[in-house]
Order: sequence, then C-alpha cells, then structure tokens
Amino acid sequence: MRLGVSAALVGGVLHRGDVAVVDGRVAAVGLPPAAGGAVAVPGLVDVQCNGYAGVDLTAADDLADVHALRAALARDGVTAVAPTVITAAPDTTTTALRTLDSARPSPHGARLLGAHVEGPFLSPARPGTHPPEFLRAPDPASFEAFRTAGAVAITTIAPELPGAHAVLAAALQAGVTVMAGHSDASAADARAGFDAGITGATHLFNAMSGFDHRAPGLAAAALAHPGTVVTVIADGHHVDPDVLRVVAAAARGRWALITDATAAAGLGRTHGTFRLGDVELTLADGAVRNPDGTLAGSAATLAGCVRVAVAAGIDLADALVAATATPARLVGPGHRPHPDLGVLRPGGVADVTVLDDGLQVTRVLLGGEEVDR
Repeated sequence: MRLGVSAALVGGVLHRGDVAVVDGRVAAVGLPPAAGGAVAVPGLVDVQCNGYAGVDLTAADDLADVHALRAALARDGVTAVAPTVITAAPDTTTTALRTLDSARPSPHGARLLGAHVEGPFLSPARPGTHPPEFLRAPDPASFEAFRTAGAVAITTIAPELPGAHAVLAAALQAGVTVMAGHSDASAADARAGFDAGITGATHLFNAMSGFDHRAPGLAAAALAHPGTVVTVIADGHHVDPDVLRVVAAAARGRWALITDATAAAGLGRTHGTFRLGDVELTLADGAVRNPDGTLAGSAATLAGCVRVAVAAGIDLADALVAATATPARLVGPGHRPHPDLGVLRPGGVADVTVLDDGLQVTRVLLGGEEVDR
C-alpha cells in the first residue's frame, strides 16, 4: 500500500516522495509524491512517559490499564515507549515492573520497551515530585532488586551521590542505559559521570544544577560533553523557546524530545486532578503541578512536543529526529523490539507515523498494520 505522503524522514533528512509498505515492511521511498504536505516519519519513540490516558504507570498493577495506555499512545503516533516508574515504596516499584513485564508480549498498541526507572537514587536537594521519604543512597543491591523484578532499559540517578558510580557500573554491566538527573552535581561531578559511562541528562534544566557562567552544573556539563544525549520536555511549560533553540544548536544530533507525560496526558483536557505514584497532581491551563506548585511531568503528546519545537524555530527534520532516532539511541540492543527502532528505511520494519502539514497525526502503522484511530 501507498501512504499518500509528499515526503518521508529517511536518514535524518526529509526526502520528497511517497512511501510504499508491503508485508509489514517499508518497500520503497521516493515514489511519486502525493498531493498535500503529509510526511511519513518513523514511529515516535518516547523514553520518558510516566502515564497516559488516565493511567499512572508507577501504580501499574492491572494489565488492562497498561494495554489501554499503549493503545492511546499508538493513536497519538507513539509506536514505542519506555514506561517510566518514579520513586516510590520498593514494593510499588517491583509490582509495576512485574506488571509491565506481563504486558510487554501482548500486541495492544505502542511497543513496550524496557522500563525507565527514574530514581530512587536521586538528590534530596533536587527531588522534584519524587517523594523524599523514598529516596535512597545509591546501592547496587537495591538496583539489582529492581532490575530482576522486570526489564529495565534506562535508569536515572544523581551522579554526585556516594555510591552512584557503583550503581553505574552494575547498570552498564547489565546493559541498562544510565542518565543523570534530579541532581545537584557540579560540572566536575557530571563530567566524571559522563566519562564513566552515563549516557545523557534527563529533562535538561529541570530538577538539576544549571548553567551559571562561573559555576556550571549538570545542565551545562551535559551540553558541553561530546556525545552526551540531553532530553527535553517541550510542552510549552518546562523550557522557554529560546532555551529550546540553544539546546538544538549546542547539542545538534544529540538532543531528544520526551513528554514526561503523566496520567493527565492523552485525554484532551486542560484541567483536572490525577496521581503520579503517591503524589496528587493538578492539571490547570495545560500544566501539571504537584501540591506545592512545582511542575510535575506534563499533559503533552510527543507529536505536540514536535510542534512546540518547530514553532520555536527549530528545523522540522531536526525536531523529528529528536522524537525518533535520537531517543531510540538511548535504548540498548537487548531492549529493542526490532533493529529499526526510530528509523524509516527501505526494507525496515514499518512502524510509521504520518503527520499532516500541521504536524497532526493522521495515520499510524505498527509493523505495517494500521492502528485504529
């Protein structure tokens, strides 16, 4: 079948022409273009999603809820997600990880990658919405307990904490990507972590030491460190458009869009109350906040983040790569559902999202099968 698009994102570049899909794979690109401005891109990849469509993943204990979340994400263009579990009581975390493991094999929507365990090895000085009572000193045995409860693809830690490098070594040995976040690290501590194998920084500028010109922190070190991937919440609330432009320029090819979505996302609402683990959240005017007024994740869609980035003046192809190929790089080989994650190429698995000329999702394919929208 032909997708009826005028261009496709292939190798990080928008190439003019239609796309054909046959037997679950991309058969051809660069065919005579269809009229209009629709574009085919690799299925969007969200590596930080705490919840969606009314479902909170930290509290996940019901397969039906997880399947409903996956279906809603797929309808909104996300074909692969790293379900994110924030700091909570250890039993809560292990239950969520086991539930996700049970849900993963079922074809119910967006592909479930290994989980992103954000915490509990985070700085008490930068907890954000993570409950301080459940934060813990980094400890390889505690990390191993989570990792063996269910597949973990990514974890976020504060690299300056005593014991953080021991957890880092254990995670790397197990094929888990380590990100730095919720951290008060100095630039020296951050650089030491990156040099030791930390791959990137989680939700850049939020819940981390920043960019003082004489005493740079984690955010500055991450932007300056070659190869380090930085993730950004482009929901219109977490970072200013000027900051998005700075990130895209300073970290070209190594910045990724994430939603940090909560249960408030994917419902089309601007107001309401929800939960993230043990924390009550309030959605007002599109922003999600915890009881003390701190931003606490988002109500964003990943396609919406692409639109925000483009509206800020970022090149369309760069913004699309930031929602596809770059986040896919954060997922180790053992947690990829197929080798074409985040990539659209002839012969590759046809996980494809089609966007109209307003960058709204109009069509989604998973393994070449149309997602019911």
